[in-house]
Amino acid sequence: MSRTTLDKEQDSGTSADARPDARLGNGLKQRHLSMIALGGVIGAGLFVGSGAAIAAAGPSIIIAYAISGALVMLVMRMLGEMAAANPASGSFSVHAEKAIGPWAGFTAGWSFWFLLCVAVGLEGIGAAKIAHGWVPSVPEWAFVALFMLLFCITNLISVRNFGEFEFWFAALKIGAIVLFLGIGVAAIAGVLPNHEPPGLSNLTGEGGFFPNGSEGLIVGLLASVFAYGGLETVTIAAAESEHPVKGVAKAVRTAMWRIAIFYVGSMAVIATLVPWTDPALPNPDKGSYVVTLEALGLPAAGQIMNVVVFIALLSAMNANIYGASRMAGSLVARGQGPKVLGRISGGVPRAAVMTSSVFGFVCVLLSYWYPETLFAWLLNIIGAIILVVWFFIAAAQLRMRRKLQREAPEKLVVKMWLYPYLTWIALAAMAAVFVLMAREEGTRVQLYYTGGLTIVLAVIGYVLQQSNSVKAAHAKVDTLAAELEDLKAGKLPPAPAGGDAGAEAEAGVSEEAEEAPAEAAAEAEAEEKEAEDETSETSGDDAEEAEDAKPEAEAEAEADSDKPKANTSKADKQKADAKR
Repeated sequence: MSRTTLDKEQDSGTSADARPDARLGNGLKQRHLSMIALGGVIGAGLFVGSGAAIAAAGPSIIIAYAISGALVMLVMRMLGEMAAANPASGSFSVHAEKAIGPWAGFTAGWSFWFLLCVAVGLEGIGAAKIAHGWVPSVPEWAFVALFMLLFCITNLISVRNFGEFEFWFAALKIGAIVLFLGIGVAAIAGVLPNHEPPGLSNLTGEGGFFPNGSEGLIVGLLASVFAYGGLETVTIAAAESEHPVKGVAKAVRTAMWRIAIFYVGSMAVIATLVPWTDPALPNPDKGSYVVTLEALGLPAAGQIMNVVVFIALLSAMNANIYGASRMAGSLVARGQGPKVLGRISGGVPRAAVMTSSVFGFVCVLLSYWYPETLFAWLLNIIGAIILVVWFFIAAAQLRMRRKLQREAPEKLVVKMWLYPYLTWIALAAMAAVFVLMAREEGTRVQLYYTGGLTIVLAVIGYVLQQSNSVKAAHAKVDTLAAELEDLKAGKLPPAPAGGDAGAEAEAGVSEEAEEAPAEAAAEAEAEEKEAEDETSETSGDDAEEAEDAKPEAEAEAEADSDKPKANTSKADKQKADAKR
């Protein structure tokens, strides 16, 4: 789409059409969206969880992250296309509802809400462990409660507060990664003092590039796919920005390649500098970044990265509370949830914010009370939800693109590359990941639990869809019944006056009779019969008046005979149709 089109969208960015969620605020600026797009995907999983993936896949983790990164870029492009065409706080849930059906929007939306709420609890626990290490006298649960309260209040006040927190959180995360990549490249090039460049020894030695074969690559691929979760937040936030269309278009375009560099570049640096057999890599208390910096002999590397991970966890908590509240509010606004969650005050769905925060804190309590049962059950349920959401995004874009091209091509500000081929490739890749999860014992249980939740939500969504259809049908019947009562009571609209207006009305009725001759014939017969009955009951005075009017009618008929057939009077036309 041309730059002119984008500018036009920007000019209308604050209009009701451009901002369908008009009751929400619009306090987010372009700088907020850009940093949310970048920082939303960079979570603690990259800093900590990547170590176990490297230990399983070896140097081939670079390929695993490149493959999953390509898939994520396709998903982000598809989502960006739909979000730019129709900015909505419900994001992919709204798109799935329009393209596939209400049941799809219900399933994708509530499964994502469930994922975010559980994730809020997990991130709160992770941040509390780090804070407890700094201040051992304060219990972990107290830190979790403090963080929950902080971000709940932040999101209750205004969307601008959320945007400012995320802007600075994302800036710190991105700054840390850029600094890490700079130090790593310097060490690989032999520029870093007191450090010998490793060359390719860590990439080709210790079993080669694929030390654990295809199985190791599969484990690394599965770990890397779920490390990219969070890209959806920017499309949710776009609905509350000053210029939704331009904002999401620019954010999506600039974020994709930077995310690829951050993730794939980080894996390349770590795999080159640290042997994949290093026993410290799978240690969740350290993480791959800390292990790499310690291998380079940098002082206080562990504490520095602890601060970065702590910030990443707080950022994720803030973003997930925001995303969960907006998704719940959008679902309720579409009649797919309890109405109390949809109440908006001061441009903020405050009931949804508080409910999402409380649900997250309950998950934290479950981790202390029932760590081996209920909490483990929750973790298994959310294991593959993000992949289910991506599947709905791809399926919705596949259908929505055709509709946009046919009805509103000017809205395609962001276009999916090589449509529909890359969309089909993305769907096939997601299906392949599902198959790989079913093959691996560690992820098979997660797939089953996530599949169970998805099926349950789909059934509920379908039942709700049918119920809403029945209610709509009943409402239509009630409306028709009320109109019929008005007709019986004689509350009819005034008949058209004579003259030109009457002639036009008669011509319109005549055209309708031509389109439906059977109905016109029946009408004409009924009117003829009524006229005969009335004539038989007329008095002698009425007959004389009719006789006096006959010459005038004959004169009008002769004048009308010279006019086109379309001007034939209603009664003559109906009689002709009746005879036919």
